[in-house]
Amino acid sequence: MSQFNPNSMTDRLKAATEARAAALARFRDRPPADDPVVVARKAERAQIAREREIRVAAREQARIEAEAQRAAEAEAERERFAAEEARAAEEKIAQAAAARLEQKAQRDARYAARKAKARR
Repeated sequence: MSQFNPNSMTDRLKAATEARAAALARFRDRPPADDPVVVARKAERAQIAREREIRVAAREQARIEAEAQRAAEAEAERERFAAEEARAAEEKIAQAAAARLEQKAQRDARYAARKAKARR
């Protein structure tokens, strides 16, 4: 069963015509492009856009500077670590040399003791 539709074809055409006429009236009622209010609103929007671009550029610059700072800190950390490793390696070499000298001194003392014992 179909429902009863009280709108006839002429009613629908009339409503569509009135809607088009209302849209056209709204379009005609707009202020012209050279109206001071429109010009001021456009200038305000342009100013807001420029300020937004400046803020975006400032944030980008801050991000770049922070990234450069992090890179410099990482490089300094790597250099400090390399210097620490070099110092540790030099210390290890010095300890090995001192141990060799101590061993040589002990060996020489044993040799001298053997010689002294043999001469008696």
